[in-house]
Amino acid sequence: MSITRPTLPELIARAETDLSGRLLDGETPLSRSVVSVLARCEAGLVHGLYGYLEWLADQPFVDKAEVEYLERHLRIWGVFRKAAVAAMGSISLPGTNGAVLPAGTELQRVDGVLFTTDAEVTVAAGVAVAAVTASEAGTAGNTAAGITLTLTAPVTALESTATVRAGGLIGGLAVESDDDVRARLLTRIQTPPQGGCAADYKVWALAVSGVTRAWVYPAHMGTGTVGLTFVADDASTGPIPTAELVASVQAYIETKRPVTAEVFVFAPAALPVPVTMSLSPDTTATRAAVKAELGDLFAREAEPGGTIYLSHLREAVSVANGEVNHVMTSPTADIVAGALQFPVLGTVTFV
Repeated sequence: MSITRPTLPELIARAETDLSGRLLDGETPLSRSVVSVLARCEAGLVHGLYGYLEWLADQPFVDKAEVEYLERHLRIWGVFRKAAVAAMGSISLPGTNGAVLPAGTELQRVDGVLFTTDAEVTVAAGVAVAAVTASEAGTAGNTAAGITLTLTAPVTALESTATVRAGGLIGGLAVESDDDVRARLLTRIQTPPQGGCAADYKVWALAVSGVTRAWVYPAHMGTGTVGLTFVADDASTGPIPTAELVASVQAYIETKRPVTAEVFVFAPAALPVPVTMSLSPDTTATRAAVKAELGDLFAREAEPGGTIYLSHLREAVSVANGEVNHVMTSPTADIVAGALQFPVLGTVTFV
């Protein structure tokens, strides 16, 4: 039975009627009388109780539960929120040949974000090339190539400033959001495990931090084999996943798959889709809005072997904030991906 929550004015009217019947023989109380004040106080308290009951009634349901109760649902169903991931990469630090940069050496970005070296490194050819990891997991550690990091404490025979090498410090991901983990939990409830069906492989892949969408190919390499590809839309290098993430997904699925299945996890082949257009008004803000809308379109509709319709590309540009008119000169036809290709937005050129 659902709860119908009365409004505050309705509760005030009920309380006034009740008090008037008991104390004033049914007469209407004056607006500033003791009865009227008591009615408003009582109604306010009851209104709060109704609010609590309304909130409490939502908590048993996964689609409405707030964080505290959502976490309890997750534990009951054995679904675990994806943890944040720390950014990683390498840096170059000049120094005297033979000098040692110890493991665990701390470096700081100009905004205070900290990184530590993964292993001891010896300077060769005047530079120490060291792998580093952000001290705290999350997107804050993602750093572009060429950015300077500074040692928080001096190291003998080494300079104080390091440079992030080509490729940058990447892979940092935030902890999985409530909406995303709620969606995975609903999938787990609505699609229970079936001993290795296609849906199971998709669920297993999505349980790995960084994976946002996945596709399964039964008998991919013959009888008894399963192919699985996926993308990482939230990664700074995405959506095509890195070799490291592919290996992580493969390793995780190896712990879940049926013993009779041989699983091949792979990254889809990128199919870049460059876009060229004239835009009116051609302003920095409008260009940014167009790029954002096109990015959202690819995030929604791109999939291996799928089609992105030219009309959808034009529509995405048309709904961009500030756009009045445009002429798209490339592409000129629907984008049709191969079976293992994944369309990605290429360079957007404004002419």
